[in-house]
Amino acid sequence: MSEVKSHEFDSFLNKGASNYRLFLLYGPDRGLVSERAGQLAGRSGVALDDPFALVKLDASELQQGAGRILDEVNAIGLFGGEKLVWIRGASGEKAVAEALQVLADSPPAGSTLIIEAGDLKKGAALRKIGESSRAVASVACYSDDARGLHALIDKELAEAGLRISPAAREHLVEALGGDRIASRNELRKLALYCRGKDIVDEEDVLAIVGDASAISVDDAVDAVLQGDIDALLHAMKKITTSKTPPFLVLQACLRQFQQLDVMRAEMDANRQQASQVVASLGRGLHFRRKPIVEAALKHWTAPAIRRELGRLQATIYQSRARQSLEESLVLQNLLAIAIQSARR
Repeated sequence: MSEVKSHEFDSFLNKGASNYRLFLLYGPDRGLVSERAGQLAGRSGVALDDPFALVKLDASELQQGAGRILDEVNAIGLFGGEKLVWIRGASGEKAVAEALQVLADSPPAGSTLIIEAGDLKKGAALRKIGESSRAVASVACYSDDARGLHALIDKELAEAGLRISPAAREHLVEALGGDRIASRNELRKLALYCRGKDIVDEEDVLAIVGDASAISVDDAVDAVLQGDIDALLHAMKKITTSKTPPFLVLQACLRQFQQLDVMRAEMDANRQQASQVVASLGRGLHFRRKPIVEAALKHWTAPAIRRELGRLQATIYQSRARQSLEESLVLQNLLAIAIQSARR
């Protein structure tokens, strides 16, 4: 077992990461998952600007089986040398878990695999493999506690040559912490705002720092399911401000509708109540979200769910084909689904 606790990561990065070829990063703090994946990629020895040595894959593209991942990991680069395969947005995909299991049994010699996942539950297949195999470094990424926030504040402001007053620090700790990238961006924005000063005071924090304490992709997905337009716009504004990639919201919404599709099919086939299906097939759901999913199951028919799945998949394709319009495309289509939810 090679489980790395959240607070142990910095030490692991400097002393132990070079002993591994397979990395699984997961947790509710998506920004921290992404940041740590980037740090591991930087230590892999692969030039991150070399398209022949670095392959980035979206977990949503890997529905056909483990073969694609295994082929990429085992392929020899055009010019030889080390290779890095980087998978983003993983959750319960069977193909990703199967590929990790195969590679854990026979680790690659010339390639590194980094998997970014969401908040995997204890019994999730991907997490189970990562925590049980000695060949996989499994890194938990949880939201910063007070100690972690203080350290992040000190690091970012020290790099800008700034000190901070106790009152300003107190306000900062209250405003930060939901997502590492969002917190870091707010601190850098604050440092830029205070450029030329010696000390950051309370007025500076109140003037420039936004609320990055509870930025959650799940909030946007729940707003879509509930048909709450105002809540969706609010959640998307916070996500955009935090520099969280819009595709993460789209991907989370796609996974939620895929789960609804399976649950609705179970309801129709066995004539079960929504509450029964959520109890049996929704064990991975956070308890706060179960009533929302249950209500959605009562109002969405199977054909309607599949229609929205088609819309989401088309949006993923469109946003990749026209990246300059990604944010607008994501918001437009999520609003359309939310309007359908409201009508139901």
